[in-house]
Amino acid sequence: MDQHAQAFLSAYLNAFSPTGFETAGQQIWLDYIRPYIDSYFTDTYGTVVGVINPEAPYKVVIEAHADEISWFVNYITEEGYLYLRRNGGSDALIAPSMRAVLHGDNGPVYGIFGWPAIHVRKVEKDEAPKVENIFVDLGCANKAEVLEKGIHVGTVVTFRDELMELNDKYYTGRALDNRIGGFMIAQVARKLHEEGNKLGFGLYVVNAVQEEVGLRGAEMIAARIKPDVAIITDVTHDTASPMYKKIEQGDIKCGLGPVLTYGPAVQNNLLKHIIEAAQANNIPIQRAAASRATGTDTDAFAYSSGGIASALISLPLKYMHTTVETVNKEDVQRVIDLIYQSLLSLTPGQDFRYIK
Repeated sequence: MDQHAQAFLSAYLNAFSPTGFETAGQQIWLDYIRPYIDSYFTDTYGTVVGVINPEAPYKVVIEAHADEISWFVNYITEEGYLYLRRNGGSDALIAPSMRAVLHGDNGPVYGIFGWPAIHVRKVEKDEAPKVENIFVDLGCANKAEVLEKGIHVGTVVTFRDELMELNDKYYTGRALDNRIGGFMIAQVARKLHEEGNKLGFGLYVVNAVQEEVGLRGAEMIAARIKPDVAIITDVTHDTASPMYKKIEQGDIKCGLGPVLTYGPAVQNNLLKHIIEAAQANNIPIQRAAASRATGTDTDAFAYSSGGIASALISLPLKYMHTTVETVNKEDVQRVIDLIYQSLLSLTPGQDFRYIK
């Protein structure tokens, strides 16, 4: 990875983009991708779409989601402690002793998730952290002091950390789910531009908002674009790490390549097209099955606008919805390559229907 891409990755992954408040990360993403696209547009809730060949009638989407899980301030005690509610699938178990950023009206305010010491708790009845009992301490003496800082009910709270590398093989940090996807689709656009590959169709590079609360951004933008094809990228669980049950959750491991999912929302002819692109370019793949929904923006695109041929290319990830989400560097490049090759082998007007 060159310095330009590395700088983008660091800035983008370190930005705060909680669900419903994704603007900061979206601006970084747009600034990076702008030289590699012909035009762009945004929607009312913050999804950003870079477009290549906007005049083309046949439309292909490559998509990731930009939002990260977070918290809302829900109650402020008279003593100045803040209790929370989830914004997305935030995990109360990991909160105690974490550092926090509160995105207040007057700018960021830094705090901590407090927790009683082990030797003052009743260990035999040790109460686990949960949404109802975790709290944030801003170092304020009372509620009035909290309010003076521009913090109030509804203020968004994110964990505070930075992207790091692990053993020179992995990226680790907060919100790789799924801003690493935004990075990957941006790299596809850059590669198309720098290698001079002219597509015969319109390519819509979509960085959608509000996936973590029900695929909402994808629903909105799919109805607006009405594409013919959608290739979605998101993360999926590395089940080789401890505490997973492979019989129930499949056999997926970081370092073994992108994961292709089978399921009702995945259009099988498009999936076959992607598998053939992988095989033709010696890109290793893994496979997974979804019993009903994929749980990703694939579902929103597949069932929008009368049905859109949709498929999912997932990046294996360890420790989802923590501050140490971890992905393999080689897998990141393989996902970029697989999306890229799948686009190059796609023909304008390609009809993926099962029965013609």
